[in-house]
Amino acid sequence: MGRRLFLLSTVGIAGAAAFGATAFAQSSADPIQIGLIAPVSGIYARPGQVMEMGAELGIKDVNEAGGIECLDGAPLELVVIDSGDSVEKATNAAERMVAEYPDLVGATGSYLSSFTLAVTEVTERADLPVLTLSYSDLITERGFKNVFQTSATAGAQASIALPIIMDLAEAETGERPKTVAIITDNTAASLSSVKRMKDGLLDELGLEIVMEETFTPPLADASSLVQRVRTSQPDLLFFLPTVISDANLILQKMQEFRVKVPTISFGIAIAEPEVLNVMDATLLESVMSAVANWGTKGHEDLIARLKDEYGEPWMTQNAVSTYGDMWIFKAALEKACSRDRKDVAEALRTLDGGPSKYYPGGTISFDDMGRREGASLTVIQWQDGVPVTIFPEELAVATPQWPSE
Repeated sequence: MGRRLFLLSTVGIAGAAAFGATAFAQSSADPIQIGLIAPVSGIYARPGQVMEMGAELGIKDVNEAGGIECLDGAPLELVVIDSGDSVEKATNAAERMVAEYPDLVGATGSYLSSFTLAVTEVTERADLPVLTLSYSDLITERGFKNVFQTSATAGAQASIALPIIMDLAEAETGERPKTVAIITDNTAASLSSVKRMKDGLLDELGLEIVMEETFTPPLADASSLVQRVRTSQPDLLFFLPTVISDANLILQKMQEFRVKVPTISFGIAIAEPEVLNVMDATLLESVMSAVANWGTKGHEDLIARLKDEYGEPWMTQNAVSTYGDMWIFKAALEKACSRDRKDVAEALRTLDGGPSKYYPGGTISFDDMGRREGASLTVIQWQDGVPVTIFPEELAVATPQWPSE
């Protein structure tokens, strides 16, 4: 029957899309609905749309592989719910999602950690299992039983990434950095990363904070931030915006004010393809970022398909993680052999899916808090106009280059 699209116009929900692929024709079983609740409108629309692309590819591949075999080959059906661009809208969307789609067996989302925190308050009450790529440690610190974090938490990412970056700096320059400036927005994931740094990690690494600034996105003007960086003369700049326009504005001001400092980001805002729409690629050269997931060695075919079908020049976390989530739901449904969301949640809690294929490090299993066991991260770097994976070594597609001052 091919692709089917349903449009739902409601406050806080821009639309829902259902995709069946060839398995609809292969099986007479009713489709099994999986939700994607993500921003597909407002200032965060672009990341949400990329999440949708990855989920669509995942649904297609699961269905072409035979759907859910133990449920008579039932195909998966993707339902996309727009979380909007605020916590309030995300909460309203989650409430409407559980009301309008009672047959959902699970969901994935919601991009920003602040959105995911709000959405999962609603889905937990509805016993709806949710996979999330969001970073905040708080997401899985609330004792919820139906929230599963596929990414390493923000605190864990800082603990993993900073020693790698320090070692790289020493290997390339002969000296370990001693001072750092921090520019961060006030979103939950960014604040979690900074909290872990300040709660002893920077001291352990011998790094002194000489400048710190927190702002609320969207940023109107970056002049004062960049002036403070220039005055403090740090060895490193830790750079934690989550909105592309904010990342662009700050880097443009750094170029304008001739502030040259090795810049280390956290998250994917600095590596979104849209950055190249407003900035010359040379401005980004050697900028690094610690990211929970990215297209790596072994994903070449999937990356090529994303480019062919959607025109995406590379595969960010937003696509590869939601693609992998569809395979996790398949594994849980096969284990549960049930359409009941409580059974699926229990299957996720006890899942032993072996080594991870679409997430760096660890296995497809979750601990008692709902965190993926052994989850690591990728470090990416802008090289010749493309953000490429440079860590971990076994997944890297390029060798690292220390940013020149």
